[in-house]
Amino acid sequence: MKKFIQEFGAFIKRGNVLDLAVGLIIGTAFNAIIKSMVNDVIMPLVGLIVGDDFSLLKIVLVEQVMDPLTQVITTNEVAIRYGAFIQTIIDFLLIALSIFVAVKIISAARARIEKAKEKLRKQEEAEAVLEPVVVSEPKPTTEDLLTEIRDLLKQTKE
Repeated sequence: MKKFIQEFGAFIKRGNVLDLAVGLIIGTAFNAIIKSMVNDVIMPLVGLIVGDDFSLLKIVLVEQVMDPLTQVITTNEVAIRYGAFIQTIIDFLLIALSIFVAVKIISAARARIEKAKEKLRKQEEAEAVLEPVVVSEPKPTTEDLLTEIRDLLKQTKE
């Protein structure tokens, strides 16, 4: 049992499991944002055009029946709730669109970073290939050489 717990701890500590957990949490929060946008912004506008709350649109197959004396439902309503279905499709499309845009932005940023790294690497390689410039002393003139020879001759005579 101790080995099992150790293996489980190692599994949990791996980076990909933690990344998955973080992604799931962020995805859930992101889903709530999109649902709110659809339910609170988009669907009321659609409802304004349609003339009703879009999610309540339905085709009733069997009407609800209530006992008139006790006011208890004896037969439940059977309906195709196509408004709620269409709203769920809109939720999905907006989530997919948002994720697509986010992935495009992240991919473009990564490509720019990689391009900048490659440019820097090439620049460093080019600088390494260049040979260092050797600064040489200026060549002595004929006059300097003659003066030096004269001085050497004087030294040898003395």
